[in-house]
Amino acid sequence: MNVIEHPASALHFPALQPPKRYLFGPGPTMVDPRVYAALSKPIVGHLDAYFIQIMSDVQQLVKMVYGANEASTLVISGTGSAGMEAAISNFVEPGSKFAVFANGYFSDRLTEMAKRHGANIVRFEKAWGEVYSDAEARDFIRREKPQVVAFVHAETSTGALQQGKAICDAAHEVGALVIGDCVTSLGGIPVNFDETGIDVAYSCTQKGLSCPPGLSPMAISERATTWLRGRTTPPRSWYLDLKLIHDYSTVSHRYHHTAPISMFYALREALMVIAEEGIENRWERHRRANRSFVNGIEAIGLKMHVPAEHRIANLSTVKVPEGVDEAKVRKQLLEGSGIEIAGGFGPLAGKVFRIGIMGPLATEENVQFFLKEFKKALGVQG
Repeated sequence: MNVIEHPASALHFPALQPPKRYLFGPGPTMVDPRVYAALSKPIVGHLDAYFIQIMSDVQQLVKMVYGANEASTLVISGTGSAGMEAAISNFVEPGSKFAVFANGYFSDRLTEMAKRHGANIVRFEKAWGEVYSDAEARDFIRREKPQVVAFVHAETSTGALQQGKAICDAAHEVGALVIGDCVTSLGGIPVNFDETGIDVAYSCTQKGLSCPPGLSPMAISERATTWLRGRTTPPRSWYLDLKLIHDYSTVSHRYHHTAPISMFYALREALMVIAEEGIENRWERHRRANRSFVNGIEAIGLKMHVPAEHRIANLSTVKVPEGVDEAKVRKQLLEGSGIEIAGGFGPLAGKVFRIGIMGPLATEENVQFFLKEFKKALGVQG
């Protein structure tokens, strides 16, 4: 039997010392020290009564940030894309008509997932950064009469906010369910799940909730719950089967998968931080920070990509000035002051900066710090 010897040098990795970063990008965002502390707590088993209570606490707190008092809530062990796939897998059956409001990268991802699940897809196409009027939404849905409709509430790729009330009302008129992507909006701006009429919403932990990535909070309306109970074929994804996850987390607590215990601790603490601030106070803090940010950007002489009435308060897209290399500006920010922002991609590649002012960074002091460093980095690029 041959024994493979590893060189001693392979055992001498440096200690973990991540660089200090100011996460002004679209996510992940800065994390409250209390959340880091929660991550360090001792784990228990995923069937332990203590952990079952933690899951229950999280489900109740998720109702607060969604505005979903009448809905069921649960948390998927996976990032926001897992929540997206869970929504598609459970509510989009092979051959069903799936209507997508397509105006950015994540509506394209919804389309791709639905295609893989065998849906008959119809898309209402608009340029990245544009939104749909109430009349346009109603006409599209009444004409197509789909079984499921999907829209992105706050499109991370463009910075555009899509109101969902008219979409939901029209969808319900034709008997359709509505999936709402709330990945960027949850915790930073109002979702108003019940009031808007969304049937299935998913989000993530690393944006407006100011928590590390790894979980996807979901809200499911009574209408969608009834539909799911009546589904006669199992979804194609066993891991993301919401009936099984709901049974594990809420009903019998029978083993389904080993949930990431420490991440549930972290999410519970992040939601407690929000609850203590007050969700409406948090939304207003983000609105104030956004106003200050936009004023500062315009004072520099730059322009926003999205009109004021359609902007996301916690994620902005700023047009790259003529002749400026946005990648070099981002590199200058990162190397000079440790500030991370993102560039555009798809049709907006090289055309916009994507800048998140959310969570702990959504304060006047942090906005002014960012604007000072941003102006300096732009100056280096002429």
